[in-house]
Amino acid sequence: MQPPLQNDDLDLEAAVARARPQLVEFLSHRPDWLLTTSKHFLPAMALNGLDGITDHREKVSVLLDLLEKAGPATWKWFAQYLCMECDLPLDLEILLISSVGEGNFSQEQEACTDVSPQSSVLKGFARRRHRSTSVSDKDAKKRRLDSAEKYRHLLIDSFCQRYGSRRAAGAAAQEQTQPLAFNQAFVNLVIQKSRASSLKERADKTQEDVAGAPEPEECVDTAVKVSDLFRSVVPSGTTKLIFLFGKPGTGKTILMRRICQKWAEGVLPQFLFTFLFEFRQLNLLKRKLTLKELLFDLFLHPEDSPDAVFQCVLENAWRTLIIFDGLDEFAANTDVSSSSKGCPTLTTRMSISELFADLCNGKLLPGCTVLVTSRPKRLPGFLLNTVDLIAEILGFDHEKIDEYVSHYFHQHSFKEQAITHLKNNTKLLSMCFIPALCYVVCICLEYLFLNNQMSVELPQTMTQFYIKMLLIFINKQQGECAGGKEETQLNCNKKAILDLCDLALKGLEDKKLVFYDSDIPEHVKEFASLHGLLTVFEVKMNDTCPEAGYAFVHLSLQEFFAALCLMVSKKVDKNCLKKKFSLKSKWTLKNEAKTAFMESFHIFLSGLASKECRTFLMLLAEQDEAWVQEKQEAILQSLQKLAATHLTGPKVIELCHCTFETQDLEVAQHIETLLHFKYEFKNFRLTPLDMSALVFVINSGQDLTHLDFAGCLMDIDCLEILAGCKNVEHLSFRSRRCGDGFAAALSKSLHGMGILKKLELTGGSITAEGMTNLVQASSQCLHLEEINLQDNRIRHLEVKKVVDLFSRMEKLKKIDLSNNSLSLGAVLTLAKEVLACQNATELHVRKDTVIIYFSGPSEKVPRSLDLSWEENKEHVTPTRCVKLCLQDRSLSPQHAEEIAAILQSCPCLSEVDLSGNKLGDEGCSYLLECLPWISISKQLDLSQNYLSVNGICSLLKSLNTCQKMMEVQLSLCRETAVLRFTEDREFASFPPREDPVFFTGDQQYGEENQTPTPSKKIRLTHSRFQAGDLEKLCAVLKECGSISELDLSNNYLGDDGLLQLFQFLLNLKALSSLKLDDNQISLNSVFFLAQSLSTLEHIKTVNLSFGHPQVVRLTFWERIRDKSTRRWSGSLAHPKHIAKGQCFCLRDCRVGPEDVTRLCQTLASCPQLTEIDLSGNSLSEQSIERLLSFLPYLCHLTLLSIRNNPFSPRCTVLLINSINVCGRIRMVEVRSSENAFFHLGASTQSHKISCRLTDCAIGPGQVEELCRVLEQHRRLAEIDLSRNQLGDEGLCHLLDHLHRKPFTCSLNLSHNRISLDGVLHLINAFAASGNTTEVQVSLCSKATLIIKWTSRGDPRKILRLAECNFQPEHLEKLCLLLEKCTGLTEYISSNNNVTVQAAERLLHSLRKNMGPLKISIEEPWVCKESVTNLLELAVQACGKITEITICKDKNLFQLGVTFPHCLEKVESFVSRLSLYNPETKRACFYQRLREKCAQLQELGWSHVELQHDEAEMLVGILLPLPEMKKFGLTSSSIVPTGIDFLIMGLQNCQAIEELNLGYMKLSSAAIPKLVLGLQEMPSLKRLILNHNSIGNDGSSRLAEALRNMRYLQEINLSHNETGDPGLINLAAVLPAMQNLKRIDLSGNNPSPAGGEKLVEALVCCKHIGELVLSRNAFGDRTAVKLALCLPHMTNLKILHLQNNNIGPAGGMELARALVACRLLEEISLSENDLGEGSIHALSEGLPCFKHLRKIDLRLCRITDDASKSLSCGFRQCPSMEEIILSWNALGDGGAQALAGALPGMEKLKILDLEKNRIGAHGATKLAEELMKCLEIQFIRLWDNPIPRDLAENLTSRDPRLYFSFY
Repeated sequence: MQPPLQNDDLDLEAAVARARPQLVEFLSHRPDWLLTTSKHFLPAMALNGLDGITDHREKVSVLLDLLEKAGPATWKWFAQYLCMECDLPLDLEILLISSVGEGNFSQEQEACTDVSPQSSVLKGFARRRHRSTSVSDKDAKKRRLDSAEKYRHLLIDSFCQRYGSRRAAGAAAQEQTQPLAFNQAFVNLVIQKSRASSLKERADKTQEDVAGAPEPEECVDTAVKVSDLFRSVVPSGTTKLIFLFGKPGTGKTILMRRICQKWAEGVLPQFLFTFLFEFRQLNLLKRKLTLKELLFDLFLHPEDSPDAVFQCVLENAWRTLIIFDGLDEFAANTDVSSSSKGCPTLTTRMSISELFADLCNGKLLPGCTVLVTSRPKRLPGFLLNTVDLIAEILGFDHEKIDEYVSHYFHQHSFKEQAITHLKNNTKLLSMCFIPALCYVVCICLEYLFLNNQMSVELPQTMTQFYIKMLLIFINKQQGECAGGKEETQLNCNKKAILDLCDLALKGLEDKKLVFYDSDIPEHVKEFASLHGLLTVFEVKMNDTCPEAGYAFVHLSLQEFFAALCLMVSKKVDKNCLKKKFSLKSKWTLKNEAKTAFMESFHIFLSGLASKECRTFLMLLAEQDEAWVQEKQEAILQSLQKLAATHLTGPKVIELCHCTFETQDLEVAQHIETLLHFKYEFKNFRLTPLDMSALVFVINSGQDLTHLDFAGCLMDIDCLEILAGCKNVEHLSFRSRRCGDGFAAALSKSLHGMGILKKLELTGGSITAEGMTNLVQASSQCLHLEEINLQDNRIRHLEVKKVVDLFSRMEKLKKIDLSNNSLSLGAVLTLAKEVLACQNATELHVRKDTVIIYFSGPSEKVPRSLDLSWEENKEHVTPTRCVKLCLQDRSLSPQHAEEIAAILQSCPCLSEVDLSGNKLGDEGCSYLLECLPWISISKQLDLSQNYLSVNGICSLLKSLNTCQKMMEVQLSLCRETAVLRFTEDREFASFPPREDPVFFTGDQQYGEENQTPTPSKKIRLTHSRFQAGDLEKLCAVLKECGSISELDLSNNYLGDDGLLQLFQFLLNLKALSSLKLDDNQISLNSVFFLAQSLSTLEHIKTVNLSFGHPQVVRLTFWERIRDKSTRRWSGSLAHPKHIAKGQCFCLRDCRVGPEDVTRLCQTLASCPQLTEIDLSGNSLSEQSIERLLSFLPYLCHLTLLSIRNNPFSPRCTVLLINSINVCGRIRMVEVRSSENAFFHLGASTQSHKISCRLTDCAIGPGQVEELCRVLEQHRRLAEIDLSRNQLGDEGLCHLLDHLHRKPFTCSLNLSHNRISLDGVLHLINAFAASGNTTEVQVSLCSKATLIIKWTSRGDPRKILRLAECNFQPEHLEKLCLLLEKCTGLTEYISSNNNVTVQAAERLLHSLRKNMGPLKISIEEPWVCKESVTNLLELAVQACGKITEITICKDKNLFQLGVTFPHCLEKVESFVSRLSLYNPETKRACFYQRLREKCAQLQELGWSHVELQHDEAEMLVGILLPLPEMKKFGLTSSSIVPTGIDFLIMGLQNCQAIEELNLGYMKLSSAAIPKLVLGLQEMPSLKRLILNHNSIGNDGSSRLAEALRNMRYLQEINLSHNETGDPGLINLAAVLPAMQNLKRIDLSGNNPSPAGGEKLVEALVCCKHIGELVLSRNAFGDRTAVKLALCLPHMTNLKILHLQNNNIGPAGGMELARALVACRLLEEISLSENDLGEGSIHALSEGLPCFKHLRKIDLRLCRITDDASKSLSCGFRQCPSMEEIILSWNALGDGGAQALAGALPGMEKLKILDLEKNRIGAHGATKLAEELMKCLEIQFIRLWDNPIPRDLAENLTSRDPRLYFSFY
C-alpha cells in the first residue's frame, strides 16, 4: 500500500477509485443506512428503481455511482458525513479524510454559492458538525490517526531496509563482495494446502506414528500462492491461525521475510500492521512481557504516542498480521498448559510461550491473523484445535529449479552449460528440490566453471557439498592473496574452523541458536562473518539499547559444523561417537528430546564417515588416516546396527539418507540385506531427495525388493527418480491422490524397472484413460506378472483395446480391477473379450471383484512315464482351460441368451460360475438347452438363482440331454445347483473302480467297440422331499440309467420313502453308492435294510447310525451285463467279491434283546455277510448273550465289533466265553470295559486263539470264573490281562490254575499292581514249573510282567528282571530261589539295585546241571569299575567262562558260562586272594583267569579304558586262548601305549573268526601292523572296522591283505573317509572273495566314478546277500550301473542305498532292476528324491518280492498318487513286516489307500507314517482298518495335521496308534 497523498496533489477520481472496493465491502453490510443517507444528497428521481435490486453489493455500488456522478462537492459532503457517523477501518477513514480535505471544509462550504434543493440539508449537516465536534476531539482523533500512520510508515521503512529492493547502494555493493551464505535470490516456492484435521487426529501419537506430511490420505492437496493464504481475512472478530511447515532448507524463513517485504510494497493491503518474530531470538528472553511490550519493545518501537498506536492496533486487530518463524527452534514448552488461565488483560505480563498461545487462541488481539512456521513436528494441542489453514512448503519443483538456476547464473556466459549439467545429473537435481541445497550446488558449479575445473568430479552428497562450499568461501576471500590450494587455505584457517565447530556443537547441546558477542572468540567472529557463515542482527531484550546477536545463517550449517566437531575432536572417542549417533525421527515426542535442533546432524555425521571426506578430516584434525578411519568405522557400525532393528517407514528413509551420505556400497548392500527386501512407507511425504537415497540403497544390493507406498504424498519428480531403481520386483501405491496424471508419470518410469513382477496402484482416482496409458507402458516390463488396480475410478473401460494389450504381455498372470464400479454391460463385454484372449485363463467377477488371470509364460509339457511318449509327442499340445465366474451381478433371464452366446464362443471352458444371480427357472432352462453346444470340462454353478422344483427337474433331465455331464448337486433349501462334467469329451476313460470288471469270454456283440456311457452322480439334498415326491423324482431319474451315486440326504422320505426307493433301485443298474442321511427312518427300516443284504446280493455295505445326524448309507458291488441276454446280472461281478463279502453297521441305536434276536435272525440268512459293527447301541448283557449265541450261524463272518458299549465284569467274562461258543473265533479283545472285537476264521480247524482283556478292572474276584472259561480251551496262544487290578493275590490264583494245563501260551499281566513279593512268588513258581520257559518282569513305569509256557520240550528257561529295586532281604530270597532253578539258560538283570557284592552272591547261586548259561547284569557301577575288577568278578561264576562282554556305555556286564558233568568245588576267590601279597595276588589271579577262561570263545569290550597292565593281560592271556573265535574292542582306548600294542598282539589270534575294531580312531598308519595280524588269521570270516579314519592309504593297504582272505564273509569299512582311490583298490580284490556275503561301505567319500567301479566288482561276488552303501552320494550314475548289475546278484537279501543323491533317472532304472533280486528281504532307498515315476516302477515290481520283510522310503517326497500305487504293491508282499514312509507328502488319499491294503498284509507289524500330511479323514480310516489287523503292533502318526482331540479319541479306541514322538 502506497503512502497517503497530500491534499494539494490529490486526484479525487483516483482516490475514489482506490477507496471504492473497501467502501463497497464495508457498506454492503449496511445497505439500508446508505439508502436513507443518500436521500439527503441525491434527488428522489435519481433513487427510483433501486427497490428492484436485491443484491446488497450491487445496490451499494449503484448508490456510490450516483453519489460520484452528483459532483465533487456532493461526494465530499457524503465522505465527511460517512467518517463522522460510522466507525470506519483506519486506513479507509484516513484515505477518505485526506481526499476530501477536512481542514478546508468550512471555507469551501462558505465559498459555495450554488444553492440547490439539498443545500439546506447540507448546511444543516455542516452546522451540526461544527456544533457536535469540539476542536479537542478532532485533534485527538487526528493525532491518533497520524501516530498510527507514522508507525505504519516506520514498519514499512524497516522491512524495506531489511528485506526490500530499496536497500542502500553501499549495502548492495557490499553484498557483491561478501559471499553471504544462503542469501539466495527469491524464487516462488511450491506450497500445498491441506486440512487441519489430519494433524488433530495425530496429535497424541508418538513420533513414529505421525507423518511428516500430516494430511490424511483421503485429502487431496491443493497448490496455493502466498496471497491465497490471506484471502479470507474479514472483520469477524475471530483470530485466523495459519500454519506452514516444511523440511529444513525449503525456504520458510526467506518466505516470511518475502511476505514482510511484499507487505511493505503494498501487495497485501488487507493488513495495516505486520510484525515478524523469530523464535531463535525469542529463546533469549526469560522475563515476562505484556502484549504491547512484545510488539513494540521486541520488534519496533513507535517514535511517539505508543499508547495511541497500540490503541489503533487493538481497534484494527483484524488488519494485523503477526508472524512467528521457526516454532521448531523454540526451546520452551508450547503445550496446552502454555496458554494463560482465564482471560488475560492487556496489562498482564506473560511468558513468551503464554503470549504465543493466547495470540493463537484469540485471547489476545482477537481477530488478528497469526502465521506460524516450523519444521515438521508434533504441533501443540492448542494449535491443532484452533488452526484454520495448514500448508506445506515443498521447496522447488523442476520449473522453480530452472528459474532459480537461471537467475543465479544470469550474469555468466556458462549459464546454459550449468543448467544442462545440472539436468543431466540426477543426484544433483534431486538435491536442488531443497532451495538451500540448490544454492550450495550453484555455488560449487559456479566455482568450478569459473576455475575451469569441470573435469573434477562434483561432490556426491550434501555433506561433501557443504565441505566444498566452505572451501570455496575461504578461497573466494583469501585465494588470490594466499595463492595456494584449498588445503593450504584450510590450514591457514584451521583454528578458526575448529573453534567454530566447538561453538556449533555447544549451541546444539545447550539448545542455543543465538549467540552474544561474548560467546564468540574474536578470531572466530571475524572468520565466520567474513565468509558469510554467521549473520549478525539486533537482539532486543527489553526497552533498553539492543545488543548484537549472532547466529549461523542456517540451522543446517550449525549442524554441519557440530558434526564436524565430533569427527575431528580429540576429546571424542569412538564410543562417545556411537552414543551421539542415532536416527532422528521426522517428528518429536510430546516431551522434546535433547536433540530437538539436530534435524540433519546424523546425516552430516554419516556423510563425514565417507572415504571421500577422509583427507579433509585428516587435515583438519591433524591426525593420521587410521585415527580418522576408526571414527568413521564407528559411524558405519552404528548404521549397520540400526538397520538390524525394527524401523518404521520414516526411519528407513532417514537410514537411507545416512547410507547415501556414506557413499559406501558395501555398507549399503549390508543394510539393504538387513532391511529384509521389503520397504513399507505409510502416510508421510516423500521428497525427491528421499527417493534418491532410497534408490541408492536398493540398487546397491543384489536382492529383489518390494516397495510399498501407502497414503504417501509424493511429487511426480519422485517417480522420475524411481525409474532408476533396478532391483524392484514388487511396486505398490495406495492413495487417492494417484490419478491419471500420476499414472501417466509412472508409465514413463516403468521402462527402467526391467525386473518388475508386480505392480499395484490401488485406492486411487485412476480412470480408464489412465489405466490404458499404464497398461501400454507396462507392456515394456517383460517380467511383469501381476497388475493390481483395485478401488479406482475405471468405469468406462476400453475393453477390446485393454485386453489386446494384456494378450501381448507374455509373463502376465493376473489383473485385478476390483471395486471400480464397472457396469454389467462392461462386465459382459469383458467376459467376451477375455474368453477370446488366448492367454487368459480365468475371469473372476463377484459383485465388485473383477480379476483376470493369464497363463503367464508357456510351460513345457511334463514328460510322460508312458513309453509311447516318443511315438506320440508330436501330437501332444498344451490344452487351454478357461474359468469364468460371474457371481452376484444381478443377471436376469433377459441376459441368458447373451451369456449362452458368450459361453458358446469359447471351446475350452473348464469352470463356469453364475451363482448369486437372478436367472430363475427360465434363464437356467435356456442355458441347459444350450449345454450340448457349450464346452465345459469341469463344472457349471447355477446356485442361488431362484430355482423352483420345476427348475430342479429341468436340471436332472439335462443328465440325459448332455452326455458330458457327470454330476448334479442340488439343494432347494441351500439354493445349490452345481453341474459337473467329464474332462474327456470322448469319454475314453472312467473313474477307477475299486475292483476290476470281468467280462465273459463269449462277448460277440458290437457294444464292446462302442463308447460306454459314463457313470453319473446325483446329489439332491436339503430339499424337503417327502415320500409323495418320489414318484415324480423317480420318473425323471428312470430316464438316466447310468447313475452311479445317488445322495438324497436331509429330506423327509421316512420309512415309506425308503421302501418306495428300494423298489426303484433295480432300475439303477450302475448304482454304486446310495446316501439317505437324515431322512427320519425308524427301526423298521433297519430290519428292512438288513434283509435286503440277502435279497439284493450286489449290496456291499449297509452303514446305519441313529445318532445326530442320522446316517443311512449303502454301497454296491459293480454288476456286469450279460452279453448273451443283454441284461444286467444280479450276481457279483467276480467270485473274488465273495471273499470280501458284505458289511452291516448299526451304530447309536437303542435295541433290546428282542430286536437283537430279530436282527441276528435276519443277518444269519445273508450268505455273504463278513463284517458286523454294532457300536454305540447300549446293548444289555442279555442282548450280548443272544448276539454271541448267533455267532456259529453267521458262517462267513470275519469281524464283529462292539464299541462304546459299557460291559459289566460278568459281561466281560461272557464275551471271553465266546471262544467256547464258536469254534471259528481266533481272537477276542475287550478294551476299557466298553470295546469288544471278535475276529473269526473261515473254519473250525485247529488254530491259535488270543484272548485280550485290557483295562477292564478285573480283580482277584473274577480270576476263578475267568480261569474256568480259559481252561476249557486248549488252543490258547495268548492271554492279555494287562492294565487290570489283579495284584499279588490275582497273580497267585492265575498261577495256581494255569500252570497245571499243558499248553503253549503267553500271559501278559503288565500294569496289574504286582509287588516285589508277587515277583518272588512268580520266580518260585517259575523255578518249580517244568513248562514255564520265560518270565519277564519290570516294575518301573512300564510295569511289565509276561509269562510264557510251552507244552513241548523247550530247553530254554529265561528269567528277565528289570528295575525291581531289590532290597538286601529280597536279593537274598532271590539267590535262594535261583539256586533251586538248575534248568535256567539265561538270566538277565537290569537296574535292579544289585551291588557288586550282591552280584558276586548271584554268580555263586546261578548254576545248572550241564550246558550253557548266559548271565547279564546291567547296573550303574559297571561303568565305574575297572576291567580288572570286572574280570575278578567274572571268575566268581560257576562253570567255565565262554563269553565276557563289557559295555560301559550301557552299564552292561555279561558272561557266558558252560557247566561240565562235574562241577568244581568253589569257594570265594576274592577271599583266597586276600591271603597273599600284591605280586602273589596278581599271579594267582592270572592263573585263575587262565583256568576259568580256558574255553573262552567271545570277548567283546566297549567304551573301556585299558591301563598298561590290563592291556598286557588282554594281549598276553586272553587273546592267545585257543578257543577264541570272536574279539571286539570298540570305542575304547589303551594308555599309555595306544592301539599299536593291541594290534601287535592280534598276531597271536590264529583261531579268530570275527574281529571288530570299530570306533577305535584307527588311522592309515595303523593299518600296516593290522595287516600283519590279519595275515595270521586264516579263519577270519568277519572284519569290522567301521567309524575309523583309515582313509585311502589304509584302505589300499587293507585291500592287499584281503586278497588272500578267501573265507571272509563280511567286511564293514563304513565311515572311514575313504575316497575313490581306496574304494577302487578294494573293488579290485572283491572278485577273489567268493565267500563274501555282506559288505558295508556306508558314509565314505567316493565319487560316482568310484561307485561304478565298486558295483562292477560286486557282480563277481555271487554269494553277496547284504549290500550296505548308504550316505555315499553316488548319484544317478552309480545307481544306473548298479541296476545293470543287480540281475547278477541273485542271492541279495538286504540292500541299503539311503541318502545317495539318487534322482528320478537313477531311481527309475534301479526300481525296474530290483525285480531280478527275488530273495530281497529288506530295501532302504530313504532320503533320495526318486520322483513319482520311480515310485510307480517300484510299486509295479513289489509283487515279485515274496520274501520282502522291510522297506524304508523315508524322505522320498512320496505323494498321495505314488502312495496309492505303493499300497497296491504292498498288498501283494506276503512277508512284509515293516513299512517306513515317514517324512513324505502323504495326505488323506494316501492314508486311505494304505488303510485299504492293511487287512491283506497278514504279517505286517509296523507302519511308520510320521511327519506327513495325513488329516482327520485319513487317520480315522487307518483306525478303522487297524481293527481288522491282529498282527500289527503299531502305526506311527506323529506330527501329522490331525486334531488333538481326534488323536486322543483314536488312541483310546486302539492304543496301537501312536501320535506322540516317544
